[in-house]
Amino acid sequence: MDTNDSLRVASLWHSMHAISQQLSPVAGCSGIELLEADTFDLHCFQSLTGTKFFVICEPGTQQMESLLKVIYELYTDYVLKNPFYEMEMPIRCELFDINLTQAIQKDRVALLGR
Repeated sequence: MDTNDSLRVASLWHSMHAISQQLSPVAGCSGIELLEADTFDLHCFQSLTGTKFFVICEPGTQQMESLLKVIYELYTDYVLKNPFYEMEMPIRCELFDINLTQAIQKDRVALLGR
Protein backbone atom coordinates (compact mmCIF):
# COMPACT_ATOMS: atom_id res chain seq x y z
CA MET A 1 0.00 0.00 0.00
CA ASP A 2 1.58 3.29 -1.05
CA THR A 3 1.17 6.67 0.66
CA ASN A 4 -1.78 7.73 -1.51
CA ASP A 5 -3.66 4.49 -0.78
CA SER A 6 -2.98 4.95 2.93
CA LEU A 7 -4.35 8.48 2.80
CA ARG A 8 -7.49 7.29 0.96
CA VAL A 9 -8.13 4.55 3.54
CA ALA A 10 -7.56 7.01 6.39
CA SER A 11 -9.92 9.54 4.83
CA LEU A 12 -12.64 6.95 4.26
CA TRP A 13 -12.21 5.53 7.77
CA HIS A 14 -12.33 9.00 9.34
CA SER A 15 -15.68 9.66 7.66
CA MET A 16 -17.14 6.29 8.64
CA HIS A 17 -15.83 6.73 12.19
CA ALA A 18 -17.45 10.17 12.54
CA ILE A 19 -20.77 8.98 11.11
CA SER A 20 -20.82 5.94 13.41
CA GLN A 21 -20.34 8.17 16.45
CA GLN A 22 -23.36 10.24 15.47
CA LEU A 23 -25.62 7.31 14.53
CA SER A 24 -24.76 5.03 17.44
CA PRO A 25 -27.66 4.29 19.79
CA VAL A 26 -25.10 4.00 22.63
CA ALA A 27 -24.42 7.26 24.47
CA GLY A 28 -20.75 8.24 24.48
CA CYS A 29 -19.83 5.91 21.61
CA SER A 30 -16.29 6.58 20.39
CA GLY A 31 -16.87 5.21 16.88
CA ILE A 32 -15.91 2.07 15.01
CA GLU A 33 -13.11 0.10 16.65
CA LEU A 34 -13.30 -3.09 14.59
CA LEU A 35 -14.35 -3.80 11.02
CA GLU A 36 -14.71 -7.52 10.30
CA ALA A 37 -14.63 -8.65 6.69
CA ASP A 38 -14.41 -12.10 5.10
CA THR A 39 -10.70 -11.85 4.40
CA PHE A 40 -9.39 -9.41 7.02
CA ASP A 41 -10.12 -7.54 10.25
CA LEU A 42 -9.34 -3.83 10.57
CA HIS A 43 -8.75 -2.68 14.16
CA CYS A 44 -8.67 1.01 15.08
CA PHE A 45 -7.35 2.84 18.14
CA GLN A 46 -8.13 6.53 18.55
CA SER A 47 -5.90 8.54 20.88
CA LEU A 48 -7.23 11.33 23.07
CA THR A 49 -5.97 13.83 20.48
CA GLY A 50 -8.00 12.14 17.74
CA THR A 51 -5.09 10.46 15.95
CA LYS A 52 -6.18 7.05 14.67
CA PHE A 53 -3.99 3.97 14.37
CA PHE A 54 -4.97 0.93 12.28
CA VAL A 55 -3.96 -2.70 12.16
CA ILE A 56 -5.13 -4.93 9.33
CA CYS A 57 -4.87 -8.61 10.22
CA GLU A 58 -6.29 -12.04 9.49
CA PRO A 59 -9.86 -12.59 10.72
CA GLY A 60 -10.08 -13.51 14.38
CA THR A 61 -6.53 -12.46 15.31
CA GLN A 62 -6.40 -11.77 19.05
CA GLN A 63 -4.68 -9.04 21.10
CA MET A 64 -4.69 -6.37 18.41
CA GLU A 65 -5.87 -3.77 20.94
CA SER A 66 -2.70 -4.26 22.97
CA LEU A 67 -0.57 -4.05 19.81
CA LEU A 68 -2.29 -0.79 18.88
CA LYS A 69 -1.50 0.65 22.30
CA VAL A 70 2.16 -0.34 21.89
CA ILE A 71 2.18 1.36 18.48
CA TYR A 72 0.71 4.49 20.07
CA GLU A 73 3.42 4.46 22.75
CA LEU A 74 6.08 4.18 20.02
CA TYR A 75 4.40 7.07 18.18
CA THR A 76 4.54 9.29 21.26
CA ASP A 77 8.15 8.31 22.00
CA TYR A 78 9.68 8.54 18.52
CA VAL A 79 7.42 10.69 16.37
CA LEU A 80 5.89 13.34 18.60
CA LYS A 81 9.25 14.02 20.26
CA ASN A 82 10.92 14.42 16.86
CA PRO A 83 11.38 18.18 16.24
CA PHE A 84 11.27 17.65 12.46
CA TYR A 85 7.90 15.86 12.38
CA GLU A 86 4.93 17.90 11.15
CA MET A 87 1.50 16.93 12.48
CA GLU A 88 -0.97 15.43 9.99
CA MET A 89 1.86 14.41 7.65
CA PRO A 90 2.95 10.84 6.83
CA ILE A 91 5.38 9.49 9.42
CA ARG A 92 8.95 9.34 8.17
CA CYS A 93 11.03 8.52 11.23
CA GLU A 94 13.66 5.77 11.10
CA LEU A 95 13.64 5.06 14.86
CA PHE A 96 9.87 4.70 14.81
CA ASP A 97 10.06 2.31 11.85
CA ILE A 98 12.74 0.16 13.51
CA ASN A 99 10.89 -0.08 16.83
CA LEU A 100 7.56 -0.66 15.10
CA THR A 101 9.02 -3.58 13.16
CA GLN A 102 10.42 -5.03 16.39
CA ALA A 103 7.07 -4.65 18.18
CA ILE A 104 5.21 -6.36 15.35
CA GLN A 105 7.73 -9.20 15.22
CA LYS A 106 7.54 -9.62 19.00
CA ASP A 107 3.73 -9.67 18.86
CA ARG A 108 3.79 -12.16 16.00
CA VAL A 109 6.14 -14.46 17.92
CA ALA A 110 3.88 -14.24 21.00
CA LEU A 111 0.79 -15.07 18.92
CA LEU A 112 2.33 -17.90 16.95
CA GLY A 113 4.50 -19.25 19.74
CA ARG A 114 7.59 -19.20 17.49
